Amino acid sequence: MNAPTNISAQTQNRKADHIRICLEEDVQCDRITNGLERYRFTHSCLPELNHDDIDISTTFLGKNLDAPLLISSMTGGTEQAAIINQRLAQVAQHYKIAMGVGSQRVAVEKPQVADTFAVRKYAPDVLLLANLGAVQLNYKYGLDECLRVVDILEADALILHINPLQECIQPKGDTNFRGLLDKISILCSKLPVPVIAKEVGNGISAAIAQKLLAAGVAAIDVAGAGGTSWAKVESERAENPLQRRLGRTFADWGLPTAECITTIRAIAPNVPLIASGGLRHGLDVAAAIALGADIAGLAMPFLQAAAISETAVAELAEVLIAEITTVLFCTGNATLYQLKHSGSLQRIE
Repeated sequence: MNAPTNISAQTQNRKADHIRICLEEDVQCDRITNGLERYRFTHSCLPELNHDDIDISTTFLGKNLDAPLLISSMTGGTEQAAIINQRLAQVAQHYKIAMGVGSQRVAVEKPQVADTFAVRKYAPDVLLLANLGAVQLNYKYGLDECLRVVDILEADALILHINPLQECIQPKGDTNFRGLLDKISILCSKLPVPVIAKEVGNGISAAIAQKLLAAGVAAIDVAGAGGTSWAKVESERAENPLQRRLGRTFADWGLPTAECITTIRAIAPNVPLIASGGLRHGLDVAAAIALGADIAGLAMPFLQAAAISETAVAELAEVLIAEITTVLFCTGNATLYQLKHSGSLQRIE
């Protein structure tokens, strides 16, 4: 009778550990980068634009956004996480940008913490993304649990995060990934909101993206390598030397974000595509969009700001918007569509 309580307590503790480790330890990739440093914008010293006329608004999954930004999935399930999510949601509402929450598995296991995810009251108008691990479909989760997390958030879509490396290193990780594609396909056909497939920092290849899209996934979040290494995060939580060594060995495993964007876009020209993984400023966001992404997600910068205050989150959003706008102005593009089709971003040989 105590097993569910024990499982939910473990999940809740893991949530708290993840926030602490990400804020206090060096868990960034050591050698691999997001790949965007291989590209450079061509500067236009005569943009023939009024800066005030630049428009960085866009739409994603039918929702209007004032900027092509996603506060990427991070947390929930603890008192600290509730404060972080409230701050993030209020800023998302003010700037009309998208927001995802961390895995809501803990809210399924322990319904009393569901309120730590329930941010729609703070962000009534923005694109909100619910979140569950895809592998849970092999651990007695199904349509009912997915509907529950969507309802908790009053979400516009459901992220299924796919994290085989993290599960390999995580203490008591869920590592049965057999047959998941068929279960994802069934879920996509029955869930009333779109499903987004997302990695957690090791990237999605074009070949896997093609399979996910054929299964009915509506959008892809590449979540490439080059930012936070969840192998390193889990090595900090290791319960034995084997787990610790695995985390260190695979700290730089994965596909760079830039590579994921270009290869997926080549085989799926029209799929709604989110760039995330090691993006740290608006110049990265603009480069990712010029490569073919529709919007860009950042996690660590928003987590660090949200741990301080709502004001710090707002200041970060202001800076990101100013940086994106500056790229458009200094490349002579008035809109994100023009930026994508301008050829302003060149690969450095």
